[in-house]
Amino acid sequence: MTPTLLIPGLVCTAELFAPQIPALWSHGPVTIASTLEGDTIAGMAAAILRDAPPRFALGGLSMGGYVALEILRQAPERVVKLALLDTAARPDTPEQSTQRRALIARVEAGELEAVLRQIAPNLLHPDHRMDQRLIEVQVRMGLAVGAAGFVRQQTAIIGRIDSRPRLADIKVPTVILVGDKDALTPPDRSEEMAAALPDARLVVVPNCGHASTLEQPEVVTAALVEWLTA
Repeated sequence: MTPTLLIPGLVCTAELFAPQIPALWSHGPVTIASTLEGDTIAGMAAAILRDAPPRFALGGLSMGGYVALEILRQAPERVVKLALLDTAARPDTPEQSTQRRALIARVEAGELEAVLRQIAPNLLHPDHRMDQRLIEVQVRMGLAVGAAGFVRQQTAIIGRIDSRPRLADIKVPTVILVGDKDALTPPDRSEEMAAALPDARLVVVPNCGHASTLEQPEVVTAALVEWLTA
């Protein structure tokens, strides 16, 4: 069976994919990659490839999607399938980079938990922004990654390249999944990738924001199982 390698998003841990792992495991071994090495998206990808199986199905959410696209640049022959969740191929806008630098400054001043609690609700569908369970999961993951990890990952995201020119070169079967109310990487970003990839299927998850694996775990799990077994 083909191994599956999943890459978490910004300041996320393996807990991001906890609802999906049991179902995916029945179709092959599942590894959650660490994003704690590397100061750039390219560096993270290289570190993950160093420890990854020879060939694997690859998935990433948000920042994990940026890293997944970089893995396709560095070692396309090792990826047999691709899943891009709540992510985008575009680089940061100047406004987004400015916002990230402001958050970095606050975290460097010792405000990591306050920053995490501020941004966590914005990752969720409007109907879920008062869901304390979902907020606490995100805060817990962010605290586990830590302040240095937050700064390193945000800096890497600011410096990421535009992946759109290379999308047409990705020939593997791909599922692109996005929450219908994802405010960080809106559905039009996923539609853009789906239109550019030669073999892509787009899944828009209803009643869902940016944290799709946690907000709508059953829908996301079903889509990933279908992707793996197709």
